Amino acid sequence: MKLTIAFSVLSFVTLAAMAEVKTPPVGDLILSWQVDGVTRDGMVHIPEAALTQPVPIVFAWHGHGGNMKNAANSFGYHMLWPEAISVYLQGLNTPGRLTDPEGKKPGWQGREGDQGDRDLKLFDAVLAQLKRDYKIDERRIYSTGHSNGGGFTYLLWSARGDLFAAMAPSSSASLGNKKLDLKPKPVIHVAGETDPLVKFAWQKATIESLRELNQCTEGHPWGDSKSCTEYESKSGNPVVTCIHPGNHTFFKEAPELIVKFFKQHAKQ
Repeated sequence: MKLTIAFSVLSFVTLAAMAEVKTPPVGDLILSWQVDGVTRDGMVHIPEAALTQPVPIVFAWHGHGGNMKNAANSFGYHMLWPEAISVYLQGLNTPGRLTDPEGKKPGWQGREGDQGDRDLKLFDAVLAQLKRDYKIDERRIYSTGHSNGGGFTYLLWSARGDLFAAMAPSSSASLGNKKLDLKPKPVIHVAGETDPLVKFAWQKATIESLRELNQCTEGHPWGDSKSCTEYESKSGNPVVTCIHPGNHTFFKEAPELIVKFFKQHAKQ
């Protein structure tokens, strides 16, 4: 069965359509996984090269109340870096830490152990399948996300950090989760100076803690963007900040900047 959805960039098919195909499918797909008896879905871009040579993976996590389709549209990593596998997973309804306390909207677990670790288990299942079916460059696995998705990126850094080459949280802060145990790693953090939800002061404090963690020196401009500053690292794990004058809305320049940063960093 082929499924067509209203999506301006991608046309996806269901996993059921590929059940009898011996060669793993490539292209723009809708895939499903069973995690603790619950069906979890994701939009995944898989380049044909993944059948024959190791390719990078970018995991991109939507914000609270978002969905995988909108994430694929707004992030667009599959367009900016078509040579990489891009993974846009769908969150489940979960209580928000700053909004939606009743959990009527989809999101990601905030701490290790929350929600039975359903989202960490989802990540594990997805990565395991991709490693089984395709050739993966294990030195170039990345995570990025906006808001609650950025918070989940910080959680992955803590709980699965050894797997990743670099991280890219947006409009999020790690300081609210005291249980996070972060080890030095290249990171680009995107923040809005007028963010009314994840206060800029919280994000600034997070950035300062990352600079201390990574033993960073004073900053200097990074690339052509006036928004970005690089803090070089004595441990080889730079911190790049992209501070824009906007609010909690996803910074439209962020995807291109994040892809540029990811391409510069592979796990040692």
